[in-house]
Amino acid sequence: MDKKIILVTGASSGMGKAAARELAVKGHKVYALARRIEKMEDLKSLGVTPLVLDITKEEQCREVVNRILEKEGQIDVLVNNAGYGLYGSVEDTPLSDARYQFEVNIFGLAAITQLVIPGMRERKSGRIVNISSMGGKIHTLFGAWYHATKYALEGWSDCLRIELKEFGIDVVVVEPGGIQTEWGWIAMENLEKISSTGPYSEIAQKVIKGTKELHEKNSLTPVDVLGKEIAKVSTEKKPKTRYLKGFMAKPLVFLKKMLSDRAFDKLILSQYK
Repeated sequence: MDKKIILVTGASSGMGKAAARELAVKGHKVYALARRIEKMEDLKSLGVTPLVLDITKEEQCREVVNRILEKEGQIDVLVNNAGYGLYGSVEDTPLSDARYQFEVNIFGLAAITQLVIPGMRERKSGRIVNISSMGGKIHTLFGAWYHATKYALEGWSDCLRIELKEFGIDVVVVEPGGIQTEWGWIAMENLEKISSTGPYSEIAQKVIKGTKELHEKNSLTPVDVLGKEIAKVSTEKKPKTRYLKGFMAKPLVFLKKMLSDRAFDKLILSQYK
């Protein structure tokens, strides 16, 4: 196996941390990037190098990438995992919060991607793995701003893939379903803060309750399953362009294709009666 230099953003918890761990176990040189460096200390025993990175700070992205390039000489794989879910009604959500959702999930991701492309292009080799979501193919209650970023990431990734093809750089999208991470709790905390009072309070509380029950009943896919999937996608020779993985990902995306928009709306709303 060729040892690769791999960057994983959002590696302090969840899928990013699981992927960093799995890639290190497989013998790759992994740089784990996140704001909460203290949450990545345990990865050091596996040979992972944790570095502080706020993905929304472009200069910090530049400093981190340059530091790695100076030490390693190249970056073979970028796993764009950093992201979070802003849930709340469109009417209630401050536009400053909506802009920050795009800063993290799209513009921060784009900034670090721009920085790794030149070296990959010169070597005519590299892979960019964008962690999207089944939320880039379907829609759910109160997720307008989150889904908007994931729909954007899907199209952005497709355009990037054909731009970079002639330079030997591949772009792959992973679309997780429901995963046992803190993502769901954060999304529901946002929903509670934004829309738990006022005109949307009744149905918002039902969404919060239903999501918490999924977590508490362990209905969601274990995070290590996605960690292994991301590691595989990052390193296999001929990856597909997209991978759907996790609780309800394949059935919901299938239903979205098969049903009319209003029929799918009805299906989603039926979960909260």
